[in-house]
Amino acid sequence: MAAYTLAAREKTAGDTIICIPSRMGQVKIGTGHCTVIAGSCAVESREQYLPLAEKLKAMGVHILRGGAFKPRSSPYSFQGLGEEGLRILAETRELTGMPVVTEIMDPRDLDKVYNCSDLLQIGSRNMQNFSLLKEVGQIDKPVILKRGLAATIEEWLLAGEYILAAGNQQVILCERGIRTFESMTRNTVDIGAVALVKQISHLPVIVDPSHATGLRSLVIPVARAAIAAGADGLMVEVHLQPDQALSDGPQSLSPEMMESLLKDIRDPRGRVS
Repeated sequence: MAAYTLAAREKTAGDTIICIPSRMGQVKIGTGHCTVIAGSCAVESREQYLPLAEKLKAMGVHILRGGAFKPRSSPYSFQGLGEEGLRILAETRELTGMPVVTEIMDPRDLDKVYNCSDLLQIGSRNMQNFSLLKEVGQIDKPVILKRGLAATIEEWLLAGEYILAAGNQQVILCERGIRTFESMTRNTVDIGAVALVKQISHLPVIVDPSHATGLRSLVIPVARAAIAAGADGLMVEVHLQPDQALSDGPQSLSPEMMESLLKDIRDPRGRVS
């Protein structure tokens, strides 16, 4: 029997479907749905984030993303607005009616992040922060768990097991590329992992083609590949002016490019879920 007993497919009769209530109607993540999460890497200001959110809502995006606390490789890079970013996210949720997801880095921020978001994200650098995993395992909101920079599939599933074992059954796995010897892309996208995890686990799997490639020109083709491999959704970085973004501009789509991606993955009835 697999070490990740609660995440294993044998443990559940069917696939787990995560339901997120919103004023726009219930959003579902899991088999049979193609859920799109989009927004800027970081919330930079109210003036930057609100107009972007309105555009994404009009396109049919389901969930807004935006970082208030940003783990950056360099201590001199933009680290996010912190609590001010959370307030902007909360206001955006109120004005648009859309659910929002943001990253939590520190268990001490759990109450603040919980109150301002509908889903919480565990970033790749914190995938094996077991204290943090146990804390989010005790809340009643979905958790998006990104795969670690060099984590095996089993390590990724075991990280999810920490959340499940603590009591939170609303875990969404996110493939965002892993670090290999390849230097022409930011990370190496493990499309095969998407298909494999869908076979061995009942948990939803989404793909972040932005962090996976680091290159704007590759986001749309990799997003298509992810959906073809069976991903239950996408998490995409979009910015009104990507070249001026304070974080991850080179991999951020413009609104026009995002609209093109949505057209690519819509079914014949014009829906993306």
